[in-house]
Amino acid sequence: MAGEARIKKIRNIGIIAHIDAGKTTLTERILYYTGRIYKIGEVHEGQATMDYLPEEQERGITITAACTTCYWRDHEIHLIDTPGHVDFTIEVERSLRVLDGAVGVFCAVGGVEPQSETVWHQAERFKVPKIAFINKMDRIGANFWKVVRQIREKFRVKPVILTLPYGEGEYFKGVIDILSQKLIIWDEESLGEKYDLLPVPEDKREEVSRLKEELIETVVEFDEKLMEKYLADEPLSLQEIKRLIRQGVLSREIVPIFAGSALKNKGIQPLLDAIVDYLPSPLDIPPVKGINPFTGKEEVRAPDEAAPFSALAFKVQMFEGRKMVYLRLYSGILEVGKTVLNATQNKKEKVARLFLMHAAKRTRLDRAGAGDIVAAMGLKHTVTGDTLCDPEHPIVFEPIGAYEPVISIAVEPKTRAEEEKVEEALAKIAQEDPTFRVKINEDTGQRIISGMGELHLEVILERLKRDFGLELKVGRPQVIYRETIAQEIEVKEHFDEPIGDERLSAEVSLIVRPRKRGEGNLIGSLVPQDKLSEEQLKLLLKTIEDTLSASGPLAYPVIDVEVLMLDVNFPGGSFNEMAARAAVFKALMRALKEAHPVLLEPVMEVEVTVPSEHLGEVISDLNQRQGHVINIETKDPVQIVKAEVPLAELFGYSTALRSATQGRASFTMKFSRFDQKEALKT
Repeated sequence: MAGEARIKKIRNIGIIAHIDAGKTTLTERILYYTGRIYKIGEVHEGQATMDYLPEEQERGITITAACTTCYWRDHEIHLIDTPGHVDFTIEVERSLRVLDGAVGVFCAVGGVEPQSETVWHQAERFKVPKIAFINKMDRIGANFWKVVRQIREKFRVKPVILTLPYGEGEYFKGVIDILSQKLIIWDEESLGEKYDLLPVPEDKREEVSRLKEELIETVVEFDEKLMEKYLADEPLSLQEIKRLIRQGVLSREIVPIFAGSALKNKGIQPLLDAIVDYLPSPLDIPPVKGINPFTGKEEVRAPDEAAPFSALAFKVQMFEGRKMVYLRLYSGILEVGKTVLNATQNKKEKVARLFLMHAAKRTRLDRAGAGDIVAAMGLKHTVTGDTLCDPEHPIVFEPIGAYEPVISIAVEPKTRAEEEKVEEALAKIAQEDPTFRVKINEDTGQRIISGMGELHLEVILERLKRDFGLELKVGRPQVIYRETIAQEIEVKEHFDEPIGDERLSAEVSLIVRPRKRGEGNLIGSLVPQDKLSEEQLKLLLKTIEDTLSASGPLAYPVIDVEVLMLDVNFPGGSFNEMAARAAVFKALMRALKEAHPVLLEPVMEVEVTVPSEHLGEVISDLNQRQGHVINIETKDPVQIVKAEVPLAELFGYSTALRSATQGRASFTMKFSRFDQKEALKT
């Protein structure tokens, strides 16, 4: 099968959720029932197919987004299982950037948890259609309707029930399919491969009929002709109803809800049917847009094998010491041995090998076409977010955004002989992970590594030891600070120095003002147009930008300020780049120093789930850590405490929380903002 017929049967989907909602367990069942694997591996036993890294198997969590391909009802499903832990949010971000649809997994006991909200909103930002699976219906405390209500209220979407759980907790037996009005009971001895379709039990018939009627009332709004048919009391066929549901999903106006228990092998086949029936193929989403790097004009690439080749590199991974780049093909065909253009860097690349991925296993390909997700080797220069395309038809797609790290540690090799190995290993990891940074501190000469949290850096240190045989000396974690200013200042600064045989002179006046927290920097100019050319102005504004991002008077990058260049003069004659840039730098540093610099520290949004009897200890401990409790929500039998706490106060919090609550509490945290630590006058 080729061309449009092939692309129509492709589904590029991601499994997204909060940590411990059951994403990887669900993925394992999907692979089993589609025949991709022949033995189910459990997360808690470290045997899950998609958690193939040793760090994932030991910790029982997903760290890296793993890609696989499976087949259901003659459709090709490219599936990415994403992490739930906030430290690895970039893995979700770059996966959603290239996916067409997503399955949101929710725990029937925990409901819509913090990271569930984060990943759902990430999917919304990329306009990804979604269906929801309420998992763990077999757990004590499972409450299907509570989770449905939370999905409606927190995401402001219309949930439509397509499978209803029959029983909850220990009484959970199966699900009722609302469209076919059948009870599905799975055979436990066959690991859920076999199931029986039974009539709806008497005590559920009224509710099931009502839910089907509500479903039809919701979806007929998407088609005027079928609306008229429905209002005329003519029955709609099953195919007509499914087409309406698909329409609502693609427009992101509804979210179909499915129930089950991945661990108990119940509810998976209806979900697979829904992935095929309701989530988009590459043909159902708008053609991707990009910019021609040479003309600056916007162009589009439709999902068509006959169109010029284009792809986005969304992940880089070191595989057995060699660089492998994951690609989403948007148009055209890519063949082994083909030379392509990395339009982002304007460099030619040659594709040495192509693979279809199944977690860590690879299947060699000779070619791939529009809509495919594949891995390529031989791309020496390509990094995450780069666009690859036909050299004759250049295009650059919107890059993948990265997050700024919030925590740092100093590392050094145990011996001088390992210095070069450490440098190479860290460079390889930095290529894979855009949220990981390495730099040398100019004052101390120390090598500083930075990441998204303690767990993120722990995992990287484990990888250095396991994959590269490097055990490093590690300093204490350090918080990454920023600085801003407290008041508005206007300054005029003069640069006048003899350089060689000539005297360089420039005079700059500028004004700095504080902006609201989180607004970022704003740089502008009021310099008369006859004093500077466009190129000269760009150069000086770039000097301001570089100075702010390097460091201010307190030695940290400066954020949330406005800098307005008012005037530039050259007493010694015409424009001189060195003098002008030196005068701008001098003026800006003086202005920042006189505008009362303020140190900002990262503040984290913390959510603690704690049994009611330990609530007092948790709140007391948060107060001691300079935390501010925002809200306490009761979800029997636990309390959910939401607070804001400086990151510097959270080192070791996991151990302290376990100790204070006998291991019964858990917490999640994510970066909220940089905020004032203390005003420092210099």
